[in-house]
Amino acid sequence: MLKTRIIPTLLWKDFGLVKGIGFDSWRRVGTVLPAIKVYNTREVDELILVDITATNEDREPDYESVEEFCAECFVPITVGGGISSLDHITKLLRAGADKICINSAAYTNPALVREAASRFGSQCIVASIDVRRMENGTHVCFSRAGTRQEVKNPVEWASELETMGAGEILLTSIDRDGTMQGYDLNIIKKISQAVNIPVIASGGAGSYSHMVEAINAGATALAAASIFHFTQQTPLEAKNHMENMGVPTRYHG
Repeated sequence: MLKTRIIPTLLWKDFGLVKGIGFDSWRRVGTVLPAIKVYNTREVDELILVDITATNEDREPDYESVEEFCAECFVPITVGGGISSLDHITKLLRAGADKICINSAAYTNPALVREAASRFGSQCIVASIDVRRMENGTHVCFSRAGTRQEVKNPVEWASELETMGAGEILLTSIDRDGTMQGYDLNIIKKISQAVNIPVIASGGAGSYSHMVEAINAGATALAAASIFHFTQQTPLEAKNHMENMGVPTRYHG
């Protein structure tokens, strides 16, 4: 069994960090560089940094800022937002990113995932799937920071992305995002059963018990933001709780 990873998510907007509910990220929660420096000391396994406005503004990633952030980050960091070409990926990796997160561009140009995995290795490519739960209980994919509904079935799309070479799936529930009411276990279970690559659960963590529930539903890693921004709960305590519940985790000593 893979050891569970704890991965704080940093939502980057206009030079600062933001958080909200349901992808309405309006609340300022600090700036990127100090947050990275804090997490360096907090027993986290990785970080995810997403520029949440780049795609909707049709601009490239801010490579200069990413290079500055990566220079101060001592854990593996995944960078997303505004990525739509191999050139963008190349520049981000040169800037210091360890992995690349692709969401919107995969719908319009699926070949990008395949070509990126072929050139840089599957371990470098994280395919992001943002989902909403509809009134009839089905889940639907959304792109462009949750503003555009896609025709893809999330479970089938996850399987396609794996076939194209993605090394991991970052699965985010838009409905649960920022609520701290728990992960969407139903979609986590369905997608985890459909693929053989790691699934990172995101959206809804509010307690250590929520994290254990997501792992039991099939996730192999846990992304979280509000639980660390707005409560006294910590990544180390999360790991201790999971270990006590029989969930293997990584410790960095």
